Amino acid sequence: MEGTHHTADADGSGETIRAALMYTVGSRPAWIVVGTLTLGSVVTAAIGVAPTLPPLVRYLPLAVSLLAFGLPHGAVDHLAPARAAGRRPTGPSMAVVGLGYLLFGGAYAAFWVVAPAASAALFVGLTWLHWGQGDLYALDVLGNDHLDGRWTRTGTLLVRGGLPMLVPLFRFPERYRSVIDAWVALFGRNLDATWLVAPDVRLGLGVAFVALTVGTLLAGYRSSGGRDWRRDAAETLLLWAYFLVVPPLFAVGVYFCVWHSLRHVVRLIGVDDGARTAAAARGPTAALLRTGRDATPLTAVSVLLLVGVAVVAGVDTAPETLAALYLVFIAVLTLPHVVVVTWMDRTERLGLGWRAGKQ
Repeated sequence: MEGTHHTADADGSGETIRAALMYTVGSRPAWIVVGTLTLGSVVTAAIGVAPTLPPLVRYLPLAVSLLAFGLPHGAVDHLAPARAAGRRPTGPSMAVVGLGYLLFGGAYAAFWVVAPAASAALFVGLTWLHWGQGDLYALDVLGNDHLDGRWTRTGTLLVRGGLPMLVPLFRFPERYRSVIDAWVALFGRNLDATWLVAPDVRLGLGVAFVALTVGTLLAGYRSSGGRDWRRDAAETLLLWAYFLVVPPLFAVGVYFCVWHSLRHVVRLIGVDDGARTAAAARGPTAALLRTGRDATPLTAVSVLLLVGVAVVAGVDTAPETLAALYLVFIAVLTLPHVVVVTWMDRTERLGLGWRAGKQ
């Protein structure tokens, strides 16, 4: 997979709007929020305050993600593939996406019931892949001169996806394990993952991931030592620090909302002619509102479905249990969402929706 510079319009204005939105909407707010939380956690640790949060604060980002950016960022999947291919969404095109959600999501939901531990591992792997996809896309939009090589791109995907999925394990192993334990406990099973938090296992994983991070950044630097590489390196180091010092559930919840989801929303704006026009004429808020309008119906359906599952299953109302149910629900939606995004990657790379500048 080679680097691509995308554009939606023959005059390049679509590419310009997309890059501007990725910086102002998809990146700058995330840098501010993540940087502030990282600095605050470092300062509190330096003065000897343990990195603990009250339950209300710990689960707040996940609760917010129900309605703001998190869950809604996937609620435009029925429209996005056709738009990415430069076509107007139709009944059949939306039905295909709906059928994919029914088949892939339904199969994964059944797999959770039968094999929750394996499903939990699959969820971590899927999220690793998907969040790596999202950051790779953002780097492409912001400039990708250092990401022209196949191995550099693969390494970048693995590093960016692994930062939220693996790094919290190194500093907060028991909290990391407790979150996954809660997923499996929903199905009346116990997760025997003592090996995962063992010091030698974490040390081995840490050394390997540091080597992958350094090797990938060095490969990118050799390809291009320009501003775009420096942005990539700065973000990578910021996220390393963030996930090492901020308590994991809170850190991942914030990242889900303000980092990953916002960048995907910019992608949705980029393939929607109406949203791009709104951004050009009235600014990013108008484009966000338009995309939010597209996401509202299926977000509402998803929230109602989640509440229905909780009521029918009679789950405990403890915050950790509700958070576990929500994350398993997200897992079921993630598999078809990854299929849609992967299809969009291929479509856009082939220039069906945006003209590819490099192949």
